[in-house]
Amino acid sequence: MGPTAESTGAREGASRTAPPQAGPPTEGPLAVVDRLLKATNGHNLDELVECFAEDYINETPVHPTRGFAGREQVRRNWTRIFAAVPDLEAQISASTADGGRVWSELRMTGTRTDGTPHEMAGVILFTVQGTWITAARFYLEPVDHHGGTADDAVRVLTAEA
Repeated sequence: MGPTAESTGAREGASRTAPPQAGPPTEGPLAVVDRLLKATNGHNLDELVECFAEDYINETPVHPTRGFAGREQVRRNWTRIFAAVPDLEAQISASTADGGRVWSELRMTGTRTDGTPHEMAGVILFTVQGTWITAARFYLEPVDHHGGTADDAVRVLTAEA
């Protein structure tokens, strides 16, 4: 038989609260990134945003003006992404951690609401402290299936006609 109201000190109609916790539980950096992946694939905006520190910093070295700071920009970005790609799915093909730094190779696929395919791939370097992602260097780009050959790319890089 389980505890009774008398044995636990509870009174009828009285609410019970859990004892105070010492602080948020800690989890390893790879587990934090895994939590982000699960929130992304579950399209759970609140859980996704909760993976990021309030003062999160996003750097996008290939597109420096796209960098931003703050959890609220994460919310704005992902609100739009989930609306535009309702079947978005993310996969991590490889990841490793060194202290609080996580290197992850990602692919995101889905179909946009206009019917066109959505596919991005690349690497994100996350900085994790405790249970939050505090920073990321973002190298995720749209996949270009029609961008030409290696020779074409070198011609563009070297400004050859």
